Amino acid sequence: MTVSKPTLFSRISLPVKVGLAFALVAMLLAVVGIVRGAVPANPLSILLALLISGGSWGLVSWAVTTAVVDVERDVAEQTAGDSSQATETERETTNGEG
Repeated sequence: MTVSKPTLFSRISLPVKVGLAFALVAMLLAVVGIVRGAVPANPLSILLALLISGGSWGLVSWAVTTAVVDVERDVAEQTAGDSSQATETERETTNGEG
């Protein structure tokens, strides 16, 4: 029996995947801007344009996705807790304790 090793992409979390995807899109848009002449043609300006655009989009999208995942997890836990409390109430009612 062969057990496949999980790939790097499958091991990273959803917020990191979303952050990387948005960072790549932002860097692509920065490259389009560089090609169209919106950035001076020296290496430092190009590097800063890529880092600022990719970093800001990546960080913000990662933070938003992390918040969404946390809220969804909390709602799922609360829903599971509510359904278990409802089951306990039903048991108490049928046993004559309620």
